[in-house]
Parts: sequence; structure tokens; C-alpha cells
Amino acid sequence: MDVRERGFAVWITGLPASGKSTVASALAAKLRARGLDVEVLESDALRRIFTPHPRYDEAERDTFYGQIAYLGALLARHGIGVIFDATANRCAYRDRARQQIPHFLEVYVDTPLEVCRSRDPKGIYREGREVPGLQAAYEPPLNPDLVIHGDRELPDVSAHRIVATLIGSGAISA
Repeated sequence: MDVRERGFAVWITGLPASGKSTVASALAAKLRARGLDVEVLESDALRRIFTPHPRYDEAERDTFYGQIAYLGALLARHGIGVIFDATANRCAYRDRARQQIPHFLEVYVDTPLEVCRSRDPKGIYREGREVPGLQAAYEPPLNPDLVIHGDRELPDVSAHRIVATLIGSGAISA
């Protein structure tokens, strides 16, 4: 099977407001410019479908991240590049996707909590719900394939580094 026919996944994780969505958007644009079919699985959009009245508790998160990992695996099996734009606050959630998708990269957007709180475009830090990194645990990746510093790296540079990592891993061709 040609690498263009083989799907892959990039899970972009980090605290809420770390810059995941901006990096995911820049990455999707770069991959599409290379002629690749790419789908961004954005957790907020999928939550409105899978859990229209979210509780944000551990049981719901476990079910939700299992659903999006399965969806990503289906897309990848059909040759679609998948970008997960999702906090996935437990390593187990991301590991589940890694087990299902052969060409998988985990990208950690490492941004200090103070920076995330000051950005807070969706107001989640002010809402008082179970925010990963505050009321809920956030487990950073133990061995991410790539670390991005969301407070000091431009999204376009980050996306370029992810593309280079995908090429280096054999997930896409040069």
C-alpha cells in the first residue's frame, strides 16, 4: 500500500488553551497542501454530538475518548490522515488510540498553566467546571513523539516540525 493510501494519526494534547487548535489548523493546512486527505477531530465539536450535556467526569471522559479513538482508527484505516485536537487528560486515552492506529504520533503542546489561563478563549477556566490541570488531573505524555512549546513557538513552525516528524516516521512521504 502506498503511503498516500495509508492513514495516520497525530494526537495533539496539552492543557486547555495551550494552542492545540491553532497548531491543528496549521498542520491540517500543510498536509492538505501536500495533497493528503486530512480530517481534524476537534473534541469540542464532537462533544456536542456524542455528549450534548457533558458532565466532564472520569466515566464520561473515558467513554468519549474511546469513541473518538475508534472514529480516528476508522478514518485512518480508510487512508485519511487524522488530527486529534483534544486534551485527553489521561495517558490511557491517547494510548488507546495509539494501539488502534499503526501510524500514530503524540504531540504535546507544553504551555504553562498561567499562560493557558490568561488566554482562555472559551472561558472554561472561569466557568468552574472540571478543568484538566486544575480540578481534574492532566497527565502529560511520558514519551511524546514531539514537544511543542505553545507559549513561545509559532503554530506554523510547530506544524512544520510535525510534518517533518511524520516524514521521518514513514507515515507520509517526503
